[in-house]
Amino acid sequence: MKFLLRLSGPAIALGAVLIIVTVSLDVGIGVLYLLGVALLVLGPAGQFLRGRNQRPVEEREPLLVGVPVTGRWRGLNSPASKVPSHTHGLAQTYAIDITHVPEGAPPRAMDWLWPQMRRPQSFPSFGRPVLAPVDGVVVETCGASRDHLTRLSPAGLIYLLVEGVVRSLGAPRRLLGNYVLLRAETDGSIVAVLAHLRRGSLRVSPGDRVTAGQQLAECGNSGNSSDPHVHFQLMEGTDITTARGLPFEWEYAADGEARRGVPANEELFVAADPR
Repeated sequence: MKFLLRLSGPAIALGAVLIIVTVSLDVGIGVLYLLGVALLVLGPAGQFLRGRNQRPVEEREPLLVGVPVTGRWRGLNSPASKVPSHTHGLAQTYAIDITHVPEGAPPRAMDWLWPQMRRPQSFPSFGRPVLAPVDGVVVETCGASRDHLTRLSPAGLIYLLVEGVVRSLGAPRRLLGNYVLLRAETDGSIVAVLAHLRRGSLRVSPGDRVTAGQQLAECGNSGNSSDPHVHFQLMEGTDITTARGLPFEWEYAADGEARRGVPANEELFVAADPR
């Protein structure tokens, strides 16, 4: 069953190709056309079921882990504001996105007129160190995806939406971009996911043992990303297509106060240097 659900993305792509080809060749409604229609129906149904299968089945106490960055950041798509913060699919129920906002930097904003897309190097998040949130072992990495132009504009967001649909038809790495999966040393069933990393910045490989606070890579703009940011989540298991998301909490400062939890959407927070 799990294998069949993984085929939902390719089924949509193949269905679309079959319909386009049969219509273009004007061969009428035949076996290939009907097969294409069936695949277009079954593909989204499979993706829906896969997301439902990854919905957490029980309430869990949040796990305290380290903040994977240092400095001043802003929370986006946070589980403190909405659960699921993204979707249940790919174990993202409690995921969070964060962007770096140094003192005096202009706020993150849409490019309404021009430029429609910008180089990621112009954003303060790009190149910032990404750290291990726990002691553990690296189980999987990807570091070759390109850092694409930003999508913070009306045209860019439309492109991102279409691009996201296309990326979702392939392997999860198409959405994650460059990433590190880190299995916690204290509990081997807990895996941290750090995604949208900078191409060529990975400092670790599968099998490496790391300590909390150790630099793993740099923030980038790879995968399904509108602008440079770090995507972070915990999940139960190493297979992101079947695992369930796990709640977590950080220790950080906001509005001059020490806090324990997860920053809400648009909340500015300061991550303490783990050293």
